[in-house]
Amino acid sequence: MRVAPEGRDIVTVIALAMLVFWIFGLGILAWASLLALLFALQFFRDPRRECFAQEGEALSAADGRVVFVGVAPSPAAGGGDALKIGVFMSPFNVHANRAPVGGTVAESRRIAGKFFNASLDKASAENERHLIVIENPKGTVACMQVAGFLARRVLCSAKVGDALTAGQRYGFIRFGSRADVYLPQDWLPLVAAGDRVKAGLTRLARAPGL
Repeated sequence: MRVAPEGRDIVTVIALAMLVFWIFGLGILAWASLLALLFALQFFRDPRRECFAQEGEALSAADGRVVFVGVAPSPAAGGGDALKIGVFMSPFNVHANRAPVGGTVAESRRIAGKFFNASLDKASAENERHLIVIENPKGTVACMQVAGFLARRVLCSAKVGDALTAGQRYGFIRFGSRADVYLPQDWLPLVAAGDRVKAGLTRLARAPGL
């Protein structure tokens, strides 16, 4: 099983602690650390994926459950209203985030905030989060990584000027969290609230006329 780079330090520390506990015969702590190690391994799993999207299609940015599909203000500068699709990631989902469309990163910035439950709509506007804006031939697309009640670390490697391909891995959120994608308002959603999606594999929406 491939472990995400963002979690290798945590997995290593837990494994070393477990080893020390076993060596010194601290059974309860050893078993507890084993359970912690198993949880960390499943949380930080990072499967390789073959991602493909046609021009004018948007892929999911996260694994999890769709919690919002509707019109909302885009966080991109001068973005106006957009089609927003929000996906909630539980601690048992893969937490690597992937670009929904290909294009050039026009904006990448962290926004300080609170740590409400990420399944709540207000988390999109009030929680700790990181925004990237991608300029795509079919329009501007904004991606928001949102921290949750447990998630206290949003990691994003995308920088202004980077060229991303659809499905390319660009970030990770530690523990339960949320990823919101803001697409041009006239795009057609292909998912509904309650649907289960996978980052880089599930098609979220498509441009009109396709």
